[in-house]
Amino acid sequence: MSSVLSKAFPSAVKEIRLHLSPVGSGSAGARKFLQNNYQLIKKNNPNLPFLVREAKDTPARLFLRLERGAERSAEIDSLEPNAIEKKIKEFLS
Repeated sequence: MSSVLSKAFPSAVKEIRLHLSPVGSGSAGARKFLQNNYQLIKKNNPNLPFLVREAKDTPARLFLRLERGAERSAEIDSLEPNAIEKKIKEFLS
């Protein structure tokens, strides 16, 4: 399976942030994505900041900060891990 996560991100990506609830059911997919993919992303992008912000009852959101301060974000509440990966792929294309 060729995954966007299995290779280095473009140099234009400066930071990834994931906001989620540590116990909320809507953030379950985001937590699973984090468990399954954090190590792979860091292995392929060792110098890329990957920030995880937990707050009770907050909707899960994904942020990619790009060069020159541009930022892309999406609400990922109630999404499955593979749908979150597709969002990242959309952001990178």
